[in-house]
Amino acid sequence: MTKPQVTFNIIGHIQTDFAEKFGIPRQSGLVNTLKATIIFEPEYRNPDAFKGIEDFSHVWLIWLFSETMRDQWSPTVRPPKLGGNRRKGVFATRSPFRPNPVGLSCVKLESFEIDAKYGPVLHVRGADLMDGTPILDIKPYLPYTESHTDAVGGFADAHIHDRLTVQCPEHLLHRIMPEKQEALLEVLAGDPRPAYHHDSDRVYGFIFDGMNVQFKVNNQILTVQDIQKQNNQ
Repeated sequence: MTKPQVTFNIIGHIQTDFAEKFGIPRQSGLVNTLKATIIFEPEYRNPDAFKGIEDFSHVWLIWLFSETMRDQWSPTVRPPKLGGNRRKGVFATRSPFRPNPVGLSCVKLESFEIDAKYGPVLHVRGADLMDGTPILDIKPYLPYTESHTDAVGGFADAHIHDRLTVQCPEHLLHRIMPEKQEALLEVLAGDPRPAYHHDSDRVYGFIFDGMNVQFKVNNQILTVQDIQKQNNQ
């Protein structure tokens, strides 16, 4: 029997403060102060397609792991939360290395507007996507059926309270736009490092809103070393 070929249409792209994968929160909703905007492709800018969306507080984003697409997949992966040295089944994780490179994120719908240039635009909070990530679909979040108070999170539950104490000199923090400072501090407190990196002498860095944020971590204390404009800007 011939396998059917499925084609997905990219309906839009998301604009975030993360130009690269490093630094992005590991799950959606962990940093609700992070703002993002979804711009739709011209053929999906019909306002009728969004009628009623403003009645929902949260939406699901179905998106493409465009930066990690591979021709082959593995039945087991090494989740960063387990230090990168223990394997779990790919379907028991949210690893991007999957048979189909599809991501799922629940985000807060902050507002919906009809932009003069782009037509329907969604403004959301709490996204865990890189800037420019292709969006495949959007569906409303339904709390009456999708909020399970008795749910168990498997191996991820052991790390839900992992937080770092962040020390950032005021003169460095002020290099970030005021409305984005809280979000940056929340990202840092969530520990952007891979779980298997624990070198207290190493300076890590990631790009946030066009700024190169450099930091060290020692004994659960993250200290910002420098914040400078990205070199290519």
